[in-house]
Amino acid sequence: MTTATLLQLDSERADILETLTKARHFLRFTARGLTDEQAGLRTTASELCVGGLIKHVTLVERKWAQFIVEGPTAQPDFESMTEADIAEWSSQFTMLPDETLADVLAEYEKVAAETDQLLRELPDLNVSHPLPNAPWFEPGTRWSARRTLLHIATETAQHAGHADIIRESLDGAKSMG
Repeated sequence: MTTATLLQLDSERADILETLTKARHFLRFTARGLTDEQAGLRTTASELCVGGLIKHVTLVERKWAQFIVEGPTAQPDFESMTEADIAEWSSQFTMLPDETLADVLAEYEKVAAETDQLLRELPDLNVSHPLPNAPWFEPGTRWSARRTLLHIATETAQHAGHADIIRESLDGAKSMG
């Protein structure tokens, strides 16, 4: 993102966009130089792998951006998920045999560009919706577009840290330090 692009936005939107851009960079950076096989390897006690984390963050960003526009119907109703729904949800954390890291990263770039466009064009960051049904959300809570975008940035940064640990366990490479 260029400085000129940021200057075209109001300072709040520019700050959110810069935060998203940095968090996304660190997540993508953990995948640098990995093969498809390496991107799918579990290197810790967790079920997570670098490619799976990028898939997860892609899905999460897409769903939360849809939430900004459509409200809670854009999100799954976690309280009524079946075992099959949970299994499908869990598949986002792994690299499936037919998936490539290049494709996973390309989809992530596409979703990021769509979210960035939404941030630039959304008339009001105060628009809000009630959160979807989920055991981790207090019933009746509403999130504004602003709060939702900050959640996307937080989720991305958190998972960039996870990916960094997985990558360091894989081959010693670090994102920082």
